[in-house]
Amino acid sequence: MAAAQRAPRQDAQGAAVRQIGLADSRIAHLARAIRWIRRHDDETLRFEDLAGPAAMSVSSFHRHFRTVTSMTPVQFQKRIRLHEARVRLLAEPGDVAGVGFAVGDDSPSPFSREYRRMFGVPASGESAARYR
Repeated sequence: MAAAQRAPRQDAQGAAVRQIGLADSRIAHLARAIRWIRRHDDETLRFEDLAGPAAMSVSSFHRHFRTVTSMTPVQFQKRIRLHEARVRLLAEPGDVAGVGFAVGDDSPSPFSREYRRMFGVPASGESAARYR
């Protein structure tokens, strides 16, 4: 009986693995969208621009993206921006607001709040800590 209970899950996992290997699968389309977001992380996301090439409606794209990444496209982009900001601040400490703007954030206050939430330290403290 235990094997019968596992079969549906194994079938679902097998289907997911098969999707990865198909060039025209939803996962392949989402992978292209993810690469686009990474290359254009400083630009404003337009879901229509991502969903169209993925051959999905905006709502379907959003749902599938979240299933694959466990994040919305906006959350995914925010994470990329924050990681880029951290790299910049650690490599060359300086103007935190300038770094925020450079990675695509429009306002220093939300940028600082999100940075602290993600990394547990304020962005200003990150760059200053290097020289203590």
